[in-house]
Amino acid sequence: MRDDTRTNSATAGDRLVRAGAIVFFVGALATAVTLAPLFLGTKPFPTYMFGLSMLMGVGFLIAGAGVLRSIAAGRRQARGASR
Repeated sequence: MRDDTRTNSATAGDRLVRAGAIVFFVGALATAVTLAPLFLGTKPFPTYMFGLSMLMGVGFLIAGAGVLRSIAAGRRQARGASR
C-alpha cells in the first residue's frame, strides 16, 4: 500500500523551504552588493538595492512556513495512523 498523503504533504512543505532558500540567497547577494561600496570606497547603490536586501527576511519567513507546514502534515499523518 502506498502512502500518497505523506508524500504530497511533505512535498508542499519542501517546495516552500526550497523557494525560501532561493529568495534568501537572492537577498544575501543583494546585501553583499549593497555593502560592497562601503568597503571599496565607491559610489553607493540606489535605494532599491536596500529594498532587495529585505528579501533575506522574506526568504526566511517562506522557509519557516514550509517547515511549519511539514510539521503540521506529519502531525496529521500521526493522528491518522494512531486511529
